[in-house]
Amino acid sequence: MMSKEDKIYLELEDREFPFSYTDHDRKIVRAIVFDEEKKFYFVRIHRDDSFGKATLIETSGGGVEKGEDLETAIQRELKEELGAEVEILQEIGIVSDYYNHVHRHNINHYFLCKVRSFGEKNLMPYEIRDFHMESLKLSYEEAIREYEKCSNTKLGRLIAQREVPVLEEVKKMLLIN
Repeated sequence: MMSKEDKIYLELEDREFPFSYTDHDRKIVRAIVFDEEKKFYFVRIHRDDSFGKATLIETSGGGVEKGEDLETAIQRELKEELGAEVEILQEIGIVSDYYNHVHRHNINHYFLCKVRSFGEKNLMPYEIRDFHMESLKLSYEEAIREYEKCSNTKLGRLIAQREVPVLEEVKKMLLIN
């Protein structure tokens, strides 16, 4: 992990799927979301697709739409996936990773966000149909155990490789024992 202006910057390789070529970049926003009790909010995804059958834990987030700034995108994604209104505290940094299976380079912009309130989720039809997304509220230790448990698949290992270092950095930032 390297530091760029006190933000983390991590470049990762996909060692799970063979590389043939990369044909597109995807600009993504992701958030480590926490509440007053320092509990964290994630999404649980159940999928059975070309990546394989898997149950996963992941931070909320998604693609930045054309013409959308990062802060607007993360607010939108958190409202859609968690039903959360949040205060963006700071940008944590960037994790650059690859999904060789779909020939994609991901540029993940991570933010630290504190929950203000919860309301209705606004999941996309494919998120309901294909991913069966649900919310998780976990302590730091529970989240780490979930990432370990979900690392029994190739995609689970790729996600954990990307997210656990960010979560570890947030643990230090929030002074969690």
